[in-house]
Amino acid sequence: MSKILKEMSMLNGIPGNETAVRKYMETHMKDYGTVSFDNLGSIIAEKVGNPEGPRIMVAGHMDEVGFMVTKLTDEGYVKFIPAGGWWSQVMLAQQMEITTKEGKRLRGVIGAKAPHILTPEERKKPVPLDDMYLDMGVKDKEEAEKLGIRLGDMITPFIETTPMNNEKYLLGKAWDNRVGCAAAIETLHALKDTEHPNIYFGVGTVQEEVGLRGAGTSAYKVNPDIGIAVDTTIAYDFPKGSKDTVLGDGVGIMISDSSMVGHKGLRDFVIKVCEDNDVAYQLTYLQRGGTDGGKIHLTRSGVPSIALCLPVRYLHSHTSIVHQDDYDNLVKLIKLLVEKLDRETVNQITYT
Repeated sequence: MSKILKEMSMLNGIPGNETAVRKYMETHMKDYGTVSFDNLGSIIAEKVGNPEGPRIMVAGHMDEVGFMVTKLTDEGYVKFIPAGGWWSQVMLAQQMEITTKEGKRLRGVIGAKAPHILTPEERKKPVPLDDMYLDMGVKDKEEAEKLGIRLGDMITPFIETTPMNNEKYLLGKAWDNRVGCAAAIETLHALKDTEHPNIYFGVGTVQEEVGLRGAGTSAYKVNPDIGIAVDTTIAYDFPKGSKDTVLGDGVGIMISDSSMVGHKGLRDFVIKVCEDNDVAYQLTYLQRGGTDGGKIHLTRSGVPSIALCLPVRYLHSHTSIVHQDDYDNLVKLIKLLVEKLDRETVNQITYT
């Protein structure tokens, strides 16, 4: 696992509070390109190959699914609302961190009743999110307030990112979508001494998990000719799963999701690049959920766009798993695309 990939997974950043991720990306991109920002906080690193070439936008979103503090009870428990999509059944008894305004990271756990005291009715259904609370291990509200906890503070899952027993299987939080941000950084690094016939924009967007918001503003600023959203998709290689998308079988090329039908010409081009260069890939789709491509492809007069998605087991939970080979193929593919997308190729993709 690359240092960048591991460190990015461990950062905390929910929609609207991506500061730590943005600062990390700036640190690791500023020596390789010109860094700027949109007015919502998305970060854009520009590396010019051919100044007359097309503008290629490669975007991962910086935010992860998490929660926001809404109330401190008199007993010192923390109530919260979701920031992004959660299934309540994966939340009980899980460790969380609150990040305060001062930057302190405070550990807590979502409370769960002991099975001995559950009523027959409670056993039949998941606990509603509205009934959950975060136990910070304090005596009362006054102690919680002394820790610096305030309404609006960010709550994120806590887990240490680590390789598993087969070291190519990587366990961590926030793979959705720190893998995309890490890939944008590592592609920029790989292009350092490489000629490319275009202008590369490595972008970390804000607020994807609540409506693809930063993708819209950053794409307006970049004004790309080609859009590549780098995100995640579902791995179905669990027991009784369909096996439609499998860890270790390659990059997921998104045919369609609820936000975008992937551009057919660009998809065909990407597949050919994969097949000509021994890049493992698999076609994927989502009936629910979308990527930043949903906003990028609608920018200004329209942008041919595709989503390249890393398969993930247990998406939108504390304990997600990705495969190192898939990530390596993802970075390899993006670099190849940037090296090959010249003006003539982009025009052919766009207008034929």
